[in-house]
Amino acid sequence: MRKRKIPMRKDVLTNEMQPKKNLVRIVRNSEGEISLDPTGKKPGRGAYVSLDPEAVQQAKAKKTLDKVFDQTIAPTFYDELFAYVDHQKARQELFGAQE
Repeated sequence: MRKRKIPMRKDVLTNEMQPKKNLVRIVRNSEGEISLDPTGKKPGRGAYVSLDPEAVQQAKAKKTLDKVFDQTIAPTFYDELFAYVDHQKARQELFGAQE
């Protein structure tokens, strides 16, 4: 049986390549709205962030996503991202990596 290729994406916060299923996608649509994309299928320019709450806190302090998307992002979005990442990391630790 052939081994399947694992899709890799670059985390914009840590600049590390990781498997796509270990990352969450953030997307900017054509109207300039920034949103979380848990399915990975929303149209627009996407960036990937790892499930690391500490990295999200540092990104909020340094405004990393503002630089990635070339626009000002509300602090409430960073809080929403932190809550989502923290929840997903807890799920991964509780249930293990889903394959």
